[in-house]
Amino acid sequence: MNKTTKTIIRIALLVGTIVSLFFVPWLLVKAWIIPLPDTVQEQLDEAIEHGFDGVIVYVDEAGKPPAFFAAGWHDREKKIPANPHALFKIASISKLYDAVAVSKLVSDERLSLDKSIADYLPELEGEIENADKITLRLMIQHRSGIPNFTDAPDFWAAPTQSYEESLALILDKPANFKPGEDYEYCNTNYLLINKIMDNELGYDNFKFIQKEILDPLNLTHTFGSLQDVNMDDVMSGYHVGHPFDLKEDKHGMSATAEDVGIFLRALNDGSLFEPGEQEVYSSIYEYEHAGWVPGYQSFAKYNKDLDAVTVEFYSTTDPKLYNWNLSEIINRRIVKILKGQ
Repeated sequence: MNKTTKTIIRIALLVGTIVSLFFVPWLLVKAWIIPLPDTVQEQLDEAIEHGFDGVIVYVDEAGKPPAFFAAGWHDREKKIPANPHALFKIASISKLYDAVAVSKLVSDERLSLDKSIADYLPELEGEIENADKITLRLMIQHRSGIPNFTDAPDFWAAPTQSYEESLALILDKPANFKPGEDYEYCNTNYLLINKIMDNELGYDNFKFIQKEILDPLNLTHTFGSLQDVNMDDVMSGYHVGHPFDLKEDKHGMSATAEDVGIFLRALNDGSLFEPGEQEVYSSIYEYEHAGWVPGYQSFAKYNKDLDAVTVEFYSTTDPKLYNWNLSEIINRRIVKILKGQ
């Protein structure tokens, strides 16, 4: 490589670096590099300065009483301060509860991980590609190849309100890949899983979740629908560029951070399961999760080093997901603070 070529390469790398830095949201850089505060509460206060309307954090660290933190607003318009015990839309964290329910039904031999969509929902054969090859196991693991109905154009501007409406968005669409040959996070998988559970049980599967998961753990602040809650108890949610509070939008389960934390602890230590059930669960799904719907970001994680469960709720989202990246930076900083205490 001659001197001229080396010079050209150096210039190209420099230009590339400058261009990439130009497009980096500096708020993310700032949140990452500023000195770590001494307490979780100070970190939450910084999060509000970064642009979040409200934040809730729950920490269950072994050997210590559970800790509750909040900053910002529960309701921005009414100037009600954030409440660490507020209800929050947990979005895809609910998939953990679904996977546990499936594991219990599989352990009881009421469902089989190796049966297909065609076996469970024969009416969909011919309308979902590879319906005869996509098993319950592949759907739980997001390896089905089915298109994701929430990826439909402008979905979140006018979300579907029923199983039939959601399913219609992907019927007769080509598969994204052959079953089992790739991974792609897909809400359609769990739309179908919930339908399969409903059919097997003969009633809404959330009643099964209530009986088999929530009641044994005494989780009285976890709900399957906003219809079952006092809306004043629900934290407001905001989406950048959208002028209104999104609290009234109906998107799945809601819960307090404490309820999610208690569930996650029981999931990770195995106390949630009857004999044989955890083996099934461990073979099909993960032990932590995050969730997103407009106005609501949620994270539930177990840190093995600390033997600690952390649950973080953020009540502000944005179209480019900068706030999602910002949330993950803050979550990591919270763990660092806990390790330093």
